[in-house]
Amino acid sequence: KDTSSSSGFFLFKHFGSSRHTTSSRVSQKKRIFFLFQISFNTITMPTVGEKQCEVVLVGCGAPNRGMGWYHAEQMLRGDIPSAKLSYIVEPWFLGGGASGPGGKEFGEFKAKAESEHGVQFFTSVSDLPPVQEGRNRLALISGRTADNPRLLTDSIAANCATIYLEKPGAPTVKELAEMRDEANTANVKVLMGYNKNVCKFVSKARQYQAEHGGHITFVSNNTYENNADSLGECFERNAEGMLKNMAIHELALLVSFYDVSVENIASCQADKEFSSCQTLQGPSGNDFTDFDKIKFTIKTKTGKEVSVQADRCGGDISYAKVEQDGKEVFRHSMPDEDDEEMVEKLKTQYPGAMPYFFSQDPDYITVKERVSSYCANGKEAEGVATIDVAVETLRVAEYLKTELERQLK
Repeated sequence: KDTSSSSGFFLFKHFGSSRHTTSSRVSQKKRIFFLFQISFNTITMPTVGEKQCEVVLVGCGAPNRGMGWYHAEQMLRGDIPSAKLSYIVEPWFLGGGASGPGGKEFGEFKAKAESEHGVQFFTSVSDLPPVQEGRNRLALISGRTADNPRLLTDSIAANCATIYLEKPGAPTVKELAEMRDEANTANVKVLMGYNKNVCKFVSKARQYQAEHGGHITFVSNNTYENNADSLGECFERNAEGMLKNMAIHELALLVSFYDVSVENIASCQADKEFSSCQTLQGPSGNDFTDFDKIKFTIKTKTGKEVSVQADRCGGDISYAKVEQDGKEVFRHSMPDEDDEEMVEKLKTQYPGAMPYFFSQDPDYITVKERVSSYCANGKEAEGVATIDVAVETLRVAEYLKTELERQLK
């Protein structure tokens, strides 16, 4: 195993350069050697395979709740052949959040990841050890959206060759465009975690529409309770809003496959009967305004038409449907019948975890494997959204938020 350790360098730095007599230097060398042995025997870094990249997970979050945590679980399970999770950067639960909600569970997860997989934990990206010769480092950034610009800068400084950036990437179009330019200048590839770009129900519905025609609607559901407390907590935790969070995956589909851009939108029509926008109090006591459900249809200047429907309290099944003359002729769901056994197994393995982790498990694996294989082996990440797609998707989200709020007043 690769057993190099940053602790050894720390010990050398602090004990190896002091002035001593000849006899004391001999004694000092024995102590240094002993401490190096302890360091090397107690901290084992993960062995990165020849066709793997070493992964730095930036922003883990709480077990059963954080998307970063589930990314870690998939890598530790060995579901991503081209990725080796080597480091986790988690400032909150390694700092002020250690004694708060989720802190105990994170501590248990950390202990297991360290002892069974040799993962090393840090509070800051700047604390990471240097990249070893011959390795390619991938940063998987899954922190708070507001922190992403800084985390991308830090990841570039830590010599990450590729960055997997969770949606929506940044709070504003301006910030995300600056992040894109910074990465381009550093020759760092940034790919986005828009998993629905590669998922089965989307590809099957698109294929049906291409072969048979009709109008397609992408439907995204979640499992929040339909009450003020549950939705208020959701609105505060996802303060960027539904269109930049839950429904951003669907907007990325529109940008990627339906020629949707701010300049190419001919019209956007809200379904007022279905849609709802509320102002609710979050756990902090502050008010937050957001859609708890929204449905709209976009027509482009190039003649394409597509609909999106998103419901925070709609359940745990998302789907795409194709209609002809107002009648549904095709639907494919996530999860489908082939995935139900897998979902039940994951529910048993991770009791209490967010249900959408399980229904989207295969798609998370696909995106991470394609990005990891690109970083490790240079294989093109087919179907994975680039940061250029993400910039336009965020532009569309900001445009739609203003337009849909205006229509629903």
